[in-house]
Amino acid sequence: MVILDVADRRVQLTPAETVRIGALASGGGRTVINIAHACARGEIPAMVAVCVVTRADAGAVDRCRAHGIPVAVVAPEPAETFDDRVDAALRAYDVNFVCLAGYLRRFRVGGTDAWQGRALNIHPALLPDFGGQGMYGDRVHRAVLAAGSTESGCTVHWVDGAYDTGKHVVQRRCPVLPGDTAELLAARVFAEECRAYPEALRQVLGGV
Repeated sequence: MVILDVADRRVQLTPAETVRIGALASGGGRTVINIAHACARGEIPAMVAVCVVTRADAGAVDRCRAHGIPVAVVAPEPAETFDDRVDAALRAYDVNFVCLAGYLRRFRVGGTDAWQGRALNIHPALLPDFGGQGMYGDRVHRAVLAAGSTESGCTVHWVDGAYDTGKHVVQRRCPVLPGDTAELLAARVFAEECRAYPEALRQVLGGV
């Protein structure tokens, strides 16, 4: 089941521009690879130009390099220059669209590059429920189970500078089953994430 709440804007690129996605990841990079595969299949008129991570030992590093995706490591310290250094890494690969893909830090959408309207995030729950700072990964799924929810899912939304508050683009739902653990629910939600992110990118970038 797909629920669309499409933002009233599409990414405006000049005819000469190729959509070059900069993916930001903190974990294993599965979402980055999902997006890259959708691009390779021609479903999204774009390419993943770089994956930016904050730790050289993040799982995304080896996974992305194995798929031919360049990786840029941007250390979180010193904190006062972190946002500028992330912007610089994205600029170095001529990125013009950003996908947060399991990224656990706040992404600055303003500033020099003005990423407003050019940055999406995916969250493993049906926002506005179970969102906000500190709500990520199994923390979200445990909260869903503790609340006794009968369904969960994922939300792709525009990044607006706060945590999980941007306008929704796509939501996909899945059931919460009796006997579910956080791990079982996470796997079911991730299957929907693999459909939701390419769908959201098709909505805002075009594609089949």
